[in-house]
Amino acid sequence: MGLLTKQNGSAWPKLVQDFFGTENPFDWDEKFWLPEKGVEIPSTNVIENDKEFKLELSAPGFDKKDFKVEVVDGMLNISAEKEEKKEEKKENYRKKEFSYSSIRRSFSLPENVMDEKIDAKYDNGILNVVLPKKVIESDKPKKAISVG
Repeated sequence: MGLLTKQNGSAWPKLVQDFFGTENPFDWDEKFWLPEKGVEIPSTNVIENDKEFKLELSAPGFDKKDFKVEVVDGMLNISAEKEEKKEEKKENYRKKEFSYSSIRRSFSLPENVMDEKIDAKYDNGILNVVLPKKVIESDKPKKAISVG
């Protein structure tokens, strides 16, 4: 998942694009979830190690109750909505204000993610999502290729 960051001059993104038919199979899928007007796509750090993928999604100003994190048809969908209303009444005036914030981001999950064990926590404006990996064993035996 480290491929979500842009890289210049590397042959790796080209290789991934040739194999998967897309520059990055893990990134936001425009065909699946087009951003609507007024919906922001938050910046996300993607970290991979041997045991898991970690997403750090920048979402300041939200509460943990505002988030919706779902896995649907191999896609991790993250969204949050927040609406605030304030009304102030005094003797000579009345002031009414409101605001609405919305973010959305989707990721295609690789087949080695245990989607039933995905965990999400929100702290200090960052949504941390942990995607544990599973070991995928191939049924096909290794085949030696002779070099001629």
